[in-house]
Order: sequence, then C-alpha cells, then structure tokens
Amino acid sequence: MKAGKFCEIAYSICEGHATGTFASAPSKPKSMFHDCQKLEQHNKTKGRSTCIQVPRVLIGLYELRNNRAIGHVSSEIDPNHVDAEFFLRGMKWVMAEFIRYFSNKPVDESRALVEAVTARTMPIVWHSGDTRRVLDLSKSADEKVLILTYAEPGPVAVADLLRWSKYSNGSRMRKDVLKKLHKKAWVHFDAKADTVQVLPPGQKHVEQNGLLGM
Repeated sequence: MKAGKFCEIAYSICEGHATGTFASAPSKPKSMFHDCQKLEQHNKTKGRSTCIQVPRVLIGLYELRNNRAIGHVSSEIDPNHVDAEFFLRGMKWVMAEFIRYFSNKPVDESRALVEAVTARTMPIVWHSGDTRRVLDLSKSADEKVLILTYAEPGPVAVADLLRWSKYSNGSRMRKDVLKKLHKKAWVHFDAKADTVQVLPPGQKHVEQNGLLGM
C-alpha cells in the first residue's frame, strides 16, 4: 500500500474514534499537519495513543512522502532506501498500535497479531558498496533483473546486472532476458548505452507478484 494512502486511512480511523463519527470512506484531509493537531484536544477522553501519538507519526510519514524530493540534488546521498525503511517501520508501528488499542481479542491473540505485524522483514536485495545480491536463489534470471532494477533509482549498467545476478553469458542475457522484458514494457533496455531501467508495469509486476518477499 502507498504510504500516502495508508496515512489517509489511518487518519480517518483516528478522527472517527476521536469524534465518534466514522466516515463512510477514508478521504484526504485538507491539511494532514493541522487536522492531526486538531485531534489532540480529544486525548483526555479518547486516549493519547490515537489522538496524539499516532497522528504525530502520521504527520512525519506524510511530510516525508510528499516533500522529500523538493530540493534534492544529485550530489546528495540517495535517501530512497532509508526513507522506505522509515515508511515500513512507521506504518507497522501504527498498525500494531491500532491492534493494541482496538483489539477485543484475548491478550495472547492480540499479542500474536502485534508480533506478526511488526516482524522484521529480510530485504531480498543485499547492498554493500557497489555490489548487490538477490538473496533468494530460487529466482529466475528474469525475476532477478526485475528485482535488481526495481531496487535502483535509475538506469543500471548491464555489466553490473551480470555481476550482481551471477549470469555468466552477457549475449544471452541481452537476447533472452533483457529484450524479452523490454518487449513486455517491464524494463527499458537501452542497447546503445547498455543500461536497463525498470518501467512502471515492471514495478507493478514486482509488487503484485510478491517478488520482494523471502
């Protein structure tokens, strides 16, 4: 789920609990910052968790999601990975807090749900300097290309893909893998520059088919 949409849904839950009236469907608040602050007035009767703590986390998530790219220059350290970690951890915390606060299940069942939601996920791509490795060895060559390009913010040199995927035959990689994925519009294979970049349909395929899971 997109971080922005998650924040809007979570805000609607907090607002409904605070005011006693839940909207029929979640909607985007006029100002996430100011509308979340308005919920703080209900904390004495509706609880600090859903009126102050969760909304303040949502403000941070929403701000970063909407405004991180502003002023970003190429000389800066790429924030994509650390931002994704923050989004994931923040959303998991909010979900766990909702379970903890609203659950009417037995304590043991609720605790198990919280542990399941907050369980640490192992990234399928290992990073070290200019080296990448797909840690799930069962992935096909096509899947490795999609996963590796998905994890990068821009075009990837084919030479790097060969090195990272442990694919030994460059000619076969270009012919049997990259051209096929290019034809499907899952990646853009620039034969002249010898680079590959994942395209939106390819990103969608990776996400919908769980290729990032271990």
